[in-house]
Amino acid sequence: MKASELRQMSVDQLFALLAETQEHSFRLKIQARMEKLDAPSELKKSRRLIARILTIQNERSQNKS
Repeated sequence: MKASELRQMSVDQLFALLAETQEHSFRLKIQARMEKLDAPSELKKSRRLIARILTIQNERSQNKS
């Protein structure tokens, strides 16, 4: 998901997407330790998506101050 798409989302939508992505990342990490992942790049993608969401949330909180 691109940053421009994330910026169009509401705060509640971002929070829900963040929780969902963190859960997905957690499951991938467990699966990586237990067995071989089909697509190891998914870990990198989920980490980057989490970082994008947190960056946008921080930008919005700084703009309000």
